[in-house]
Amino acid sequence: MMERLSIDQMISKIQNEECFHAVSDDYSFTLKIDEYVHYVCGAVHNGNQFRKELWDNCIHTAYERWYEEDPATKEMVQTHPIVIAGCDSRFEYDLNREPERAIYEDAWGKKLWHEPLPKKAIEKSLAKHNNFYRVVDALIRKIEDKFSICIVYDMHSYNWKRWDREVPTWNLGTSNVDRNRFVEDIESWRSILEKTPLPNRIKSTSKINDTFYGNGYFLKHITNKFHNTLVLATEISKVYCDELEQIMYPEVVHAVENYLKEALKTHANSFYAKHKS
Repeated sequence: MMERLSIDQMISKIQNEECFHAVSDDYSFTLKIDEYVHYVCGAVHNGNQFRKELWDNCIHTAYERWYEEDPATKEMVQTHPIVIAGCDSRFEYDLNREPERAIYEDAWGKKLWHEPLPKKAIEKSLAKHNNFYRVVDALIRKIEDKFSICIVYDMHSYNWKRWDREVPTWNLGTSNVDRNRFVEDIESWRSILEKTPLPNRIKSTSKINDTFYGNGYFLKHITNKFHNTLVLATEISKVYCDELEQIMYPEVVHAVENYLKEALKTHANSFYAKHKS
């Protein structure tokens, strides 16, 4: 059963190693812990909530925001024991940017606001950003303390149709992780993703640092703070929807989710067996 919990209540439950499924009391993110295991699934750009006080001031349409968000990335990993996911749109504040850059002034070459945001509106958004990372820190600290090692699957998606060349179905961004230490784990994850069985004759390919390089704040924050945690920035191209017509393909989302149920767990267990102290 899902609860609504304050940030302090979430942190307390994590510290006491309690299992729970909750939404933060400001409805900005969810966290599910069915069991304390050595791996975490994250979907920071899954959400599309955009608080009403910002609507009239925003130049971007709801479709334009959806186009840049990562819908269904939580759904792809929702069966795993620990899942943390954003509920709010990255256009309100971007959890994958450092606080100083988390509030957009423009987005993908287009001005975002008719008028500059009031200080109070910015502070409200940044408080949500800060609360999310307070819980992330408590969670990763608990897992490292318990298992000595942790792996985070940082799930994203990207718009393949905006590229003027062939791009991979999956891209791993690794420029900010210890590639010498984790080279085998990175390559094995790439290989696993390449084998994803997709319907509708969709080809599954995977590359490392081809379209994106793993420069997101979620990865950097965890990597810089927790030296025994590997974060794998995992981007799926939006083959699971029509990004121009805003149509979701649930059978493709389900295929990814179904494959990752075991494939992701197998990879996480192999990582743990190799690196536990």
